[in-house]
Amino acid sequence: MAILLFSLSPHPPNPFQNPNFTIPKPTSLTIPKLTATLTTTTSKRHLILRTTSLFIISLTPQQFLVAHSSEEASAPAKQTLSGIANTKSWFQFFGDGFAIRVPPEFEDVMEPEDYNAGLTLYGDKVKPKTFAARFASADGSEVLSVVIRSTNQLKITFLEAKDITDLGSLKAAAKIFVPGGATLYSARTIKIKEEEGFRTYYYYEFGQNDQHVALFTAVNSGKAIIAGATAPQSKWVHDGVKLRSAAISMTVL
Repeated sequence: MAILLFSLSPHPPNPFQNPNFTIPKPTSLTIPKLTATLTTTTSKRHLILRTTSLFIISLTPQQFLVAHSSEEASAPAKQTLSGIANTKSWFQFFGDGFAIRVPPEFEDVMEPEDYNAGLTLYGDKVKPKTFAARFASADGSEVLSVVIRSTNQLKITFLEAKDITDLGSLKAAAKIFVPGGATLYSARTIKIKEEEGFRTYYYYEFGQNDQHVALFTAVNSGKAIIAGATAPQSKWVHDGVKLRSAAISMTVL
């Protein structure tokens, strides 16, 4: 099963292929101007959907697909945190059981149906909520998303997952969080201190086709909260640190 945000320098490295690892003031309102406005809005929405498609695809069950990995070595893992920016001055968004920092100039691009999803009316079947949060750059090419999934959807088990490690090791869980065929640049386990101890997060950075993704996830009460920052590889060269930092800013509440 593979679901739905490397080095931490702004430039992604050439991935190392590990054979043992089996695991994107108007003067008048004329019809031409209106058409142009609608076309621009539609194009931006299409770009946002295209940019987040790899993130969503990685949350879709897939079988017999393996990601290439450069991980499990300690050296790349240490380099990962060297490409993180201070996000304390960024706007902090509070969602359902999580909080995340939003890069400056990013806009809330949640659709009306995203807000209404998860509600039921007169016994109708509840529509799954695709996004818990979604923000995008002005041109829609860079997207920060958060999704929440029941851990039973990600891994068949009769027990409620209480920690990300219940889904497997960092290497084993890559089969869940990294889409098949993707190139895995880096993977890392991060522990964050909370009042009752430490919470474990898994971090993956990978690419597929022309898209680059930073994914950060943790589990709480049977739900996996997954933050993903996605952009074209060409954008990642300049904005990778910002996007990576946004994904890693996600905290479980």
